[in-house]
Amino acid sequence: MKSHVFRRVDTRPWLPLTLAAAGAIALGIAEWVEHGLGMAPCGLCLWERWPYRLLIALGILAALARGRGRRGIVWLCVPVLMAACGLSVVHVGVEQGWWPSPLPECRAPVFHGGTFAERLAAMPLRPAKPCDAPTYLISGLKLSMTAMGGLYALGLLGITTSCLVRDRRTDRR
Repeated sequence: MKSHVFRRVDTRPWLPLTLAAAGAIALGIAEWVEHGLGMAPCGLCLWERWPYRLLIALGILAALARGRGRRGIVWLCVPVLMAACGLSVVHVGVEQGWWPSPLPECRAPVFHGGTFAERLAAMPLRPAKPCDAPTYLISGLKLSMTAMGGLYALGLLGITTSCLVRDRRTDRR
């Protein structure tokens, strides 16, 4: 019979900082593509960055917590990663033409009559990329940046949930 005194509550202390680093890497790549490569993001691209910002905050918070509090905070990362996957699915669907974008800023502006000067005045100050125009980072690979981000979030979700489930099984022994 095993003693409960030596029961480990958190067998993977590296997981919170790994999640925070993974969120920072995702945001870093997005910023590099936008500012380094000069590719303008669309409205959905900007929305897809929010889960990674939350992931960084939760990862740092979990790293500072101890015991079951750490595990509880890491569990909060699961719905955040599910939201990242969901946003990616929505965006890939828009890119593939399966459904229209839910964001009004993803549609091209409609101009009704008027002079050329009035049309120019009605245009946005910063040009936006349409949400249905995929960005491909690797030539020859027909996998958009949105799809790669979704696979990345799905991988993080799988790693996180498997670690949490293993920790829970370890606690029950």
